[in-house]
Amino acid sequence: MKAINFSYLGQSRYWWAVLLVGILLVIGGFTYWFFPEAGYAIASQIFGWLLILAGIVQLCVSAGQNRPRGWGWWLAGGVIDIFIGFMLVRSIILSEMVFPYFLAFVFIFWGIEALIRACNRSGKYWWLGIINGILLCLIGFFFMEAGWVQNMMMVSFLTSIAFIYWGFTVAMVSYEMRPTIEE
Repeated sequence: MKAINFSYLGQSRYWWAVLLVGILLVIGGFTYWFFPEAGYAIASQIFGWLLILAGIVQLCVSAGQNRPRGWGWWLAGGVIDIFIGFMLVRSIILSEMVFPYFLAFVFIFWGIEALIRACNRSGKYWWLGIINGILLCLIGFFFMEAGWVQNMMMVSFLTSIAFIYWGFTVAMVSYEMRPTIEE
């Protein structure tokens, strides 16, 4: 008897593109961690382009012929990521002023999505989704606080942590999306 995979995200042949986005986010995070002199403006531009890339991948996954379960979250996340990414790369001055708030919105959105996915209780490690959702929401609230205080050092530190954490999360999700080889 064949095992049935009850995954909230479903399976997609584009899992490798999601993995690539995760790897690029981790590389961007470590780059910003080790070279903070690159500056606040450059970080917002890099993050804007990575959000556009992540949004395009999410739209491709949600619009594929064999859409995974939860494709609406992929579609909504892709549209939001592309919108926020274009807002960040459009103007350096605008991106410097609203960068923490955009990031707060993105991380709170993905935190809520992870919590809802974890409540589905599919899979052996569903409780990790709850931890992931709480951590993503916390990162979002920290960005909101950093933006209100206008503490650029805190935003820079949070940005590098967020890049790294989000990249590992996206990479781990991609392995859940891999299609299984049926005999």
